[in-house]
Amino acid sequence: MEQDLRTDEALMFAYRDGEARAFEVLYARWRGPLYRYFLRQCGHAGQADELYQDVFMRVIGAAAGYVATAKFATWLFRIAHNRMIDHRRKTGREPVDALTPSGDAEDCAFDPPGPADATPERRAEQRDLSAALIAALNELPEVQREAFLLAEEGGLTLQEIASVCGVGRETIKSRLRYATAKLRNKLESWR
Repeated sequence: MEQDLRTDEALMFAYRDGEARAFEVLYARWRGPLYRYFLRQCGHAGQADELYQDVFMRVIGAAAGYVATAKFATWLFRIAHNRMIDHRRKTGREPVDALTPSGDAEDCAFDPPGPADATPERRAEQRDLSAALIAALNELPEVQREAFLLAEEGGLTLQEIASVCGVGRETIKSRLRYATAKLRNKLESWR
């Protein structure tokens, strides 16, 4: 299949105008980052999948009125952020202890790919590092974890994260600085 090089915004406009393939491309582009954002926020694959699907249903529902007032990623993660808030209000935040590699297909986000010749020891080390990262993420305050995930998974800028979260740019800058410092401290032994 040929790679579609159109921007996310151009794809959304094409989808809005009736090109179903454009939605397929957007869905494929954002499926990993958005799913991991939810999985790392709520800690349960089933809940993450439900939230993820709900966001894309909202994208479909909003397509007819889509206007590019921000980057598509900002718009998408704003929907995800709001959906996550609704989820937390409904269920409360549960510990993210479920974020451990189990070998299930849904846990592929925690089994980082490596070269074909990677040794079993190296693969085990990568899984252990993934588990340590998840544990460190779980210890972050929710606002810091979300800012970090929006930057890492969503690829959003400080201003875009501020827009998604409804706070100032400097607040996001502080949250990211604190999150990064805490993660570095927790993962110091992996350096």
